[in-house]
Amino acid sequence: MPVIAVIAIFDIGKTNKKLLIFNDQFELIEQVSKRIEEIQDEDGFSCDDLMEIEQFVFSGLDFILQRPDWILKAVNFSAYGASLVYIDDKGKPLTPLYNYLKPYPDALLKALLDKYGGAERWSRETASPVLGSLNSGLQLYRIKNEQPELFSRIKYALHLPQYLAYLLTKLACSDFTSVGCHTGLWNFDKMKYHAWVELEGLSEKLAPLFPSNHKERVEYKNHSFWCGIGVHDSSGALLPYLQNTQTPFVLLSTGTWCITLNPFNNQTLTKDQLLSDCLCYLMFNGNPVMASRLFAGQEHEAQVTRIAEQFKQSKISVEESTVNLSFIPKTDLAGFEAEKGKQTPIDSLRFRSRNIESFKSASEAYHQLIFELVEIQVQSMRWVLTNEIRLIFIDGGFAKNKLFLHFLKESFPGIEIQTSEISQASALGAALLIEKISL
Repeated sequence: MPVIAVIAIFDIGKTNKKLLIFNDQFELIEQVSKRIEEIQDEDGFSCDDLMEIEQFVFSGLDFILQRPDWILKAVNFSAYGASLVYIDDKGKPLTPLYNYLKPYPDALLKALLDKYGGAERWSRETASPVLGSLNSGLQLYRIKNEQPELFSRIKYALHLPQYLAYLLTKLACSDFTSVGCHTGLWNFDKMKYHAWVELEGLSEKLAPLFPSNHKERVEYKNHSFWCGIGVHDSSGALLPYLQNTQTPFVLLSTGTWCITLNPFNNQTLTKDQLLSDCLCYLMFNGNPVMASRLFAGQEHEAQVTRIAEQFKQSKISVEESTVNLSFIPKTDLAGFEAEKGKQTPIDSLRFRSRNIESFKSASEAYHQLIFELVEIQVQSMRWVLTNEIRLIFIDGGFAKNKLFLHFLKESFPGIEIQTSEISQASALGAALLIEKISL
């Protein structure tokens, strides 16, 4: 039996947790997925089960090491952002893995912003809209103010990808991709931690910054292999495209969040962009990447459920609708006023207020839903597009949606749109980072 060297990537998403095995030509040879049920934090708010995620990592390693035809060469982690693990001086987590959707205290947020020049200035300097718990730096600030005794026991606040790597390396560190994902921690004008982080005493809880391609030699159950320090999934997803594409492009990465990333746009964010959920990420080398976000995947799921219930069909059958040009999407909605008091771009989705009973079939309703989702998606993308872009890559769930692609191509007649041929881009980016990319 031939023995091959493999690279293992744990790709930890909000919905699915995956172990992906690549050979040394970066070809995906095996995948294991697990859906881990959420638990509740001390306030009764849902959150990921950190102990189950840890168990998934170690059981995955055991699975690999038991294979006689594999030699484990390297391990790395790709995970969602805006989540911190607070460890004590023994490396043990002190809290649940708080959900980035957890409501943030208005008074606490206002006090901080007022202290540091107001929301507009804070957003511009940190290159992120004010997002409450989605600004993970604010999560640590909340603990400092609401639970000072707990704050005093925190040795480090580690971003989720770096905590997962810490399980193996015992190296507490931060990396650019996690620090730069709408945390509110980084000053994009000065390209260092923002002054408020030090002035509020948070910097002492942040682990040292390491290069994103840093790796450590790990000994585990009499096996030795390299382990990376983890990467934020959206930033990781860009790496395979940057490696393989010479033409300036944007990547539309679709999932729970649909994120448009333009690595060729180095302009400063405007007030209007920030108000429209635009932000900057940091790449593995510390360079900024302009991006826009839309909570489209989550909204799609909710509206498909409405359609399926109305027409007594499965959600799968609704989503399998093929393009039918006889369905002419409605472009108005009498009395529609959802724009008033709008909080995020997805709140302007008119379909939320449409009467499902007005459609003759589930397919007709689904055409309308996707038409309106793409309308908003296009608005989101245009905020970060630049004139030289003539290529859009789309990966994730909507890359397989024929209706979504049809309406998207109609909206960008002068730009080539390619569905990704790169399998599992975030995980592949993590593999490239540990094996191939040098800074």
